[in-house]
Amino acid sequence: MRSSQIKKQAPSRSLLHATGVSRDEMDKPFIGLASSFTDLVPGHVDMRSLERVIEKGIHAGGGVSFTFGLPAICDGIAMGHKGMYYSLPSRELIADEIETMAEAHQLDGLVLLTACDKITPGMLMAAARVNIPTIVVTAGPMMAGCYKMTRLDLVHDTFEAEAAYKHGRIGKAELDNLVLNACPGAGSCSGMFTANTMACATEALGMSLPYCGTALAVSSKKKMIAYESGKKIVELVKKNIAPRKIMNLNAFMNAIRLDMALGGSTNAVLHLTAIAHEAGIKLPVELFDKISRETPHIASIRPGGDHFMEDLENAGGVPGALHVLARHILSNPTVSGLNIRQIAAAAQVFDKEVIRPLANPYHKQGSLAILKGNIAPEGGVVKQTAVSSKMMRHAGPAKVFDSEDAAQRAINAGKVKRGDVVVIRYEGPKGGPGMREMLYPTSAIAGMGLADSVALITDGRFSGGTRGPCIGHVSPEAAEGGPISIVKDGDIIEIDIPNRKLNVKLSNTEINLRLARWKEPKPRFTSGWLSRYQRLVTSASTGAVLK
Repeated sequence: MRSSQIKKQAPSRSLLHATGVSRDEMDKPFIGLASSFTDLVPGHVDMRSLERVIEKGIHAGGGVSFTFGLPAICDGIAMGHKGMYYSLPSRELIADEIETMAEAHQLDGLVLLTACDKITPGMLMAAARVNIPTIVVTAGPMMAGCYKMTRLDLVHDTFEAEAAYKHGRIGKAELDNLVLNACPGAGSCSGMFTANTMACATEALGMSLPYCGTALAVSSKKKMIAYESGKKIVELVKKNIAPRKIMNLNAFMNAIRLDMALGGSTNAVLHLTAIAHEAGIKLPVELFDKISRETPHIASIRPGGDHFMEDLENAGGVPGALHVLARHILSNPTVSGLNIRQIAAAAQVFDKEVIRPLANPYHKQGSLAILKGNIAPEGGVVKQTAVSSKMMRHAGPAKVFDSEDAAQRAINAGKVKRGDVVVIRYEGPKGGPGMREMLYPTSAIAGMGLADSVALITDGRFSGGTRGPCIGHVSPEAAEGGPISIVKDGDIIEIDIPNRKLNVKLSNTEINLRLARWKEPKPRFTSGWLSRYQRLVTSASTGAVLK
């Protein structure tokens, strides 16, 4: 065992005894429980109870558990102000902290207790990097809210509702009641937003036990899965089954395919690419588009549809979706000890409207599309299953903004009109820094009833809750002199999602002339963590990993 490195040293044993470790426990595997518990984040607020049952499982399996904490940011709370600059960078901090704790104390294995947007990919990045036996427990989705016998979610019923209120479409009392009831308790927000997208992807990667991705945060089922995960990690240590034995190319292709079938977040491209990077695997953006073209969209969950995560859980969860996709799923081991194809074969679908058969999908292609053109030579990402048919092709004049804040002010002031293409730049990994999510602008557009007539493109990114013709991750970003940096007000932007095109109607000569005049802007931060981050971060097309 790795932990023998510390156990053989008398001073180390003495210090471990000081923590309460007994003599007979010195011969057992040392398991780190990396918990992202915090009172600040709904997806993480109930983790104390899960920590207890995971610890019980570890001890029942014959191991010794050591809990340590990690940061967790709620994107919904951090959004719309300075806080969102820190969201994506926190992913790198989480990976570094797990590496630090696991290596400094020579832990034999890890259980990673996670839930929300950047925390889950950060933990998976660490698992691939450290490469010691690891199992992931995602803490589970929130139940849908309810008001006037109508189910609610955070995005539609707070972000978009706030915009609707500001433009007189609903009253103050209605808004207040929606806000009070949209988020009824613990869990990651109730649609197929980024947190739940990554929880489902983690299960498809083989890094969590079956049904973990959709089991509700408030359910006893989640606690039972957490207990079994604690037991299982000791077995994985004894068999020396490390993450890179599981997270190979087949695993990532399965996760991408599931994401396309379930209608997952555009952020999955960013995060799966970064996790694969840590595992030594290249995932070109073209692979996401290829798999999307081959994969029917079989589940229509908020924000693009009307179902919720609790519906997916009751209909059969991730295994149910894998069962439908079975002929596309590649053979691969999982932390459960079962092959992913065995899990798919044994599963059932209990509601064929929530998880549709391949012969009757919601859309013939998967959720995401990669667009390229003279604005985005390295690509941009759109959630095509959340775009209305009338906006799959669109051409309109650019309304250009050099920050999210400037765009939001203009949208609120009614300066964005039907037919416009809003361009928000200098919000990429380097330019932001941190690639802020644009949920406030996109929700404002949707709340004003313009989602079917206004498009938005950015070198930043979108929340998993975004719907409409919103194209993010445009690369190269403006801060690196990408072509999006030279677009001007009134330039005609042409979007063609079926043919994967994104262009500005300018000649190559004009584009090159404007690029020659471009000057790199001054960085927004000159001290602190974000200053270091912006100097080291790479393009969104490579996962926004650090050099």
